[in-house]
Amino acid sequence: MPLKEHVYSILVVSPAEKFNTAIKSMLPEAEFTPIKFVKSVGEARRRILEQGFDIVLINTPLPDEFGTRLAIDLCTESGVGTLLFVRSELYDDIYEKVTDYGVLTISKPTSAAIIMQSIRLLCGTRERLRRMEKKTASVEEKIEEIRLVNRAKWILIDELKMTETDAHRYIEKQAMDRCVTRRKIAEGIIQTYK
Repeated sequence: MPLKEHVYSILVVSPAEKFNTAIKSMLPEAEFTPIKFVKSVGEARRRILEQGFDIVLINTPLPDEFGTRLAIDLCTESGVGTLLFVRSELYDDIYEKVTDYGVLTISKPTSAAIIMQSIRLLCGTRERLRRMEKKTASVEEKIEEIRLVNRAKWILIDELKMTETDAHRYIEKQAMDRCVTRRKIAEGIIQTYK
């Protein structure tokens, strides 16, 4: 699936109007919508709680703190792609601190081409994380179904004195006969004998 089919939401955390104007002009609306701008870490944290973003661009330093803690928190607590802009004389030190957390760092000044390459890299990474999140959710749902079915089997064993094999067969047969999932049957058994 090509990246062109996706639209990415972006939060730009920057007090510099010149930077904000340059970033806005680089990002085609067909691929990046909405693009929101805030000037501080505090505003960024509030905005992120209100609305999730795919990508966050942080132009350091910020008025209330430098911005590295925000970048690290975003990468460790969510799947948000984070791009940190730092002055060239601080680049090596900041890169060393944030790279292990998955924060992408760019030395400034930089070119529009480097910025766009980095943002596209974050888009690709975001898609990979989305697929992993879906797989994780699917696995968690399957584990939950197995727990429910096992709980229902133990209820059938205790209440109706079935063997484990008979209880398993009973749940499977009920699911097939009623054209519903094993989970639905298990939930019904649990509800009945609660």
